[in-house]
Amino acid sequence: MRSVLERDGLGGLLLTHLPNIRYLTGFSGSAGMLLLLPDRTVLITDFRYSAQAPMEVGNSAEVEIDRTSVWDRLGRLLSIPAASGPGAAALGVEESYLTLRDAERLKEFGRFELIPTRDVVERLRAGKAPAEVEAIRAAATLAQEALAEVLPSIRPGQTELEVGSRLEAELRRRGSEWHPFPTIVASGPRAALPHAHTTARSIGAGEWLLLDFGAQLDGYCADLTRTVVVGAAADDRQRAVYEVVRAAQARAITHVSAGMTGREADALARDPITAAGFGDAFGHSLGHGLGLEVHEAPRLAPTAEGPLPLHAVVTVEPGIYLPGWGGVRLEDDVYLGPDGARCLSDNRTELLELL
Repeated sequence: MRSVLERDGLGGLLLTHLPNIRYLTGFSGSAGMLLLLPDRTVLITDFRYSAQAPMEVGNSAEVEIDRTSVWDRLGRLLSIPAASGPGAAALGVEESYLTLRDAERLKEFGRFELIPTRDVVERLRAGKAPAEVEAIRAAATLAQEALAEVLPSIRPGQTELEVGSRLEAELRRRGSEWHPFPTIVASGPRAALPHAHTTARSIGAGEWLLLDFGAQLDGYCADLTRTVVVGAAADDRQRAVYEVVRAAQARAITHVSAGMTGREADALARDPITAAGFGDAFGHSLGHGLGLEVHEAPRLAPTAEGPLPLHAVVTVEPGIYLPGWGGVRLEDDVYLGPDGARCLSDNRTELLELL
């Protein structure tokens, strides 16, 4: 990170995006700023974290607790001699996360030109250390165990909210710190909505039930999707569509690797789905990075021309969505290692009929 200061002629870099702060320091609080100077790293937060912040941060940063105004404390830090010298008037900020109000606050300090930066920390986060990979794998295992507990209890007539509440309870009971995103439980024709809201709709016999859910351990997220048929055997059309998605996902997991572009990875699943006549029904990208955020770099998408980093963890989640009929999505979490791709989730994608 300090090499970025030198490279870009910055006198300092102010980080306000909490996942980036946690990545660099271990601080997991809900409010804080991290100021990176050429010879100091300072975490600024408030009284609520006066005990927690030093314990989590350790030696990775100095901790400044301000009971009145963290912004006043930041202003005092920006005026210290360590921020003087060539390029000291340039303060890097995260352009995607600094609000207009906070930019105005910084300008009130008067002596710094704000220099927007993009994805400086995110590029470091894209390649995972072994401990990060293990945290995601453990979160995926926890999520799978919660689903296995809930699936046998699902019956026609239950509502999506009832199923979702039981799944979320099992996730928490097994130790998930929180839900990385709102759990999606979509039944029947609502399974054609890729990011459906879970509702009070009753599940009908013979309908699709799409479950998109995750777990979080040590701050790291898992993200899984399974699609099942409830209360009856699948019909021929359901089996045919399901098999197209399953084969496309298997092809992508088998062949995806670090170094290929996100567009090339996306095509591994998109090409067979298109060849089967469902290209227009697969409207989202194949996947995204996983880590401290459930959606982070890299992207596996038709527009992603950058190479997939070594040691990235990504989702592989092709889908087919047919309005008025339903949809199928299968999602697993995949580590891109030096020897190829390895599933961190169980990749158990056989068609389940909950009879």
